[in-house]
Formats: sequence, C-alpha cells, structure tokens
Amino acid sequence: MTEPRLVYKSGEFVPESEATVSIFDTALMYGDMVFEMTRSYNQAPYRLRDHLERLYAGIKILEIDCGLTIDEMEAATLDTIDINRDRMPEGIDYQIMHNVSGGPMALYSSVFPKGIKPTITINVWPLTWHIAPYGPKYESGIHCVVTAQQSVPARLIDPKIKNRSRIYYQMANILARKVDPDAYALLTDEDGYITEGTGNNFYIVKDGTIFTPEGRNILRGVTRAAVLDLSAELGIPCVEKNIEMYDVHTADEAFISSTSMFILPVTKFNDLPVGDGAVGPTVKRLISAFSGTVGVDIVAQAHEYAALANAD
Repeated sequence: MTEPRLVYKSGEFVPESEATVSIFDTALMYGDMVFEMTRSYNQAPYRLRDHLERLYAGIKILEIDCGLTIDEMEAATLDTIDINRDRMPEGIDYQIMHNVSGGPMALYSSVFPKGIKPTITINVWPLTWHIAPYGPKYESGIHCVVTAQQSVPARLIDPKIKNRSRIYYQMANILARKVDPDAYALLTDEDGYITEGTGNNFYIVKDGTIFTPEGRNILRGVTRAAVLDLSAELGIPCVEKNIEMYDVHTADEAFISSTSMFILPVTKFNDLPVGDGAVGPTVKRLISAFSGTVGVDIVAQAHEYAALANAD
C-alpha cells in the first residue's frame, strides 16, 4: 500500500489528516491568508517561481513575517514534492498548494505554550479529479454568465493579492448556477466592464486579435501571463482593454484561463452563442501550441484522467 502523502506545515512534515489550521488563526479570524496553486506538467512544476513571487507580494503587503525567504520557500516546496513522489500515483500530474498566514492571534497565545508562529502549509495533490471534467469542455466549450455579484474593486480589497477572503467569488458561483448548473460565473466592475471569473481570467477574440481585461481590478493570473507570452510567440496580437458585455456578444471567440486547465473555450455567453457557437481557431491554436510547449497533450490528459476518475 502507498504511504499517505505528507504536508509541509510550518517547518515539519505531517500526514495530510494532521495538516490543520488553528481556529485562532488570523486566516480564520480575518481571512488574511495568501495562497497559490501551481501545477505540474510531466511531473515538473510549471512556473513555480512566478507563483512564489506573487505569493511573496501578498506576504509583503499583508506584513506577514513567514520566517522563510522566497528561496527557502522554493526549497521547501521542492522537498515536499520529493518526499511525496513515491506516495503519488505514478505518472500523474499534481497540484502544489501554498497557504501562508501570520498564525494564531496574540490574544490567544496562552493556548500555545511553545509560542505563536506563522502558518505555512505546502501540499501536493493528484490532479486527476481536478482535470477529469475538462475533457468534453475543451471540445464543446463552456457557458459563462455575468452575475449581479460584482468584483470587489482594488480600492477596497486589491484582487491582485491572491487571498482566502473570497466570499464574493462564492456568491457569484451561487448566482451563476441558478441560471445554469454548469455555468461559469463572470464578474464585472463598478462600471459594468467584465473583470474576471471566480478563479480564472477572461478573453475574447475579434478579427484575429485577443482582448483581455486590464489588470486594474483582477487577479493577474500566472497562466494569464503565459497566454500573453504564447500569443506573442505565435504572432497573435493581444490587447488589454475594458471589455463590455456587448463586446462579448459581437466577438468571434472567447475563452478563460487558469492554472489547472490552461484555457477553456467559451462558446455560450449569457445564454447566447459566442461567434458561431463552436470552438474557434485561435483557441485551438493556443491549446495545440501550449501542449507542445509543456510536452503534454492537455486535452488527451483530461480524457485520460476522466477515465481514471470513473474507474475509482
């Protein structure tokens, strides 16, 4: 039997079942926990340093003294991967999750005779169940719905800090699923411009040019940066601009991006087809090129993982 996976927790490795966060932690009291989700391709982390740099930007802004430099965090991450290699399903890609908070509040220090220290967790998890649902969606596309729940503007809580205070995301998900149980929520800013999804960035394609919302009121995704880089390599113009709902209705294509699935085509928007309602050539080209870059056919992988998930 495979040994249980281990989690790096504030300087030591513990079984997943013991990787807990105190009820007195500021993460629970205030939601001031920053986090990152990175994934592997061919069992190698993809853009890990980019994710860690964004993590440490949040750590700096929230004034969390986590006790580790970014290089030490990277080393602890690689150690976590290594210690779990034989505890993971062979040949399966994985997610890497970082969570960092300042630890329990000083008010409750009497509960911790050994002293209070920051909460740091690093865990790896097979991507089988994350990726399994995407296979058919690469081919049919998804339905995106703009919800009444808007983005929280950067002047209130900066969405560029990836944090666990995400109730507005959850509210948007609830509202979108009332329209269509399979819908993906899209949020807008105070002026009605589309900002992002609840864990993904958004794009449209018009006359061969990719347009994506400006970076003001969004999480500037690591995969978003990968899409911009890949578009430049392929000679596809990409413009950051305000996007209205009208722009989506008149677009040729649309898609979203996130770490787990790279991109998914959007073929339906607010219950109307995007373009001709089929997956477009730009999306297909990006998926093919990215698959070549990482050495993994991401569509085939999704179908493979779906078969494994169903077998379980």
